[in-house]
Amino acid sequence: MTGKSTSSETIYNRIAMLRVERGVSRRQLADALGVHYQTIGYLERGEYSPSLYLALRISEYFGVAVEVVFSTAPFPRIGGSEQSA
Repeated sequence: MTGKSTSSETIYNRIAMLRVERGVSRRQLADALGVHYQTIGYLERGEYSPSLYLALRISEYFGVAVEVVFSTAPFPRIGGSEQSA
């Protein structure tokens, strides 16, 4: 068998981390993007996947590549196990 089905097409994101890091409220981000502030909460909790357009706008807002904000796999925890070279 191929193509094991996952529960859904989950999109992981770092929106909350970027917002906190930059001191931006959900409402400020929503206003800048032209969406309802609750949409930002839904995105952060993974309850809503953004359109490609919205994902690109969020990335542009934070000044980072879209891959920094969004992923199809969970992001590794920051400050996790440290590896020495």
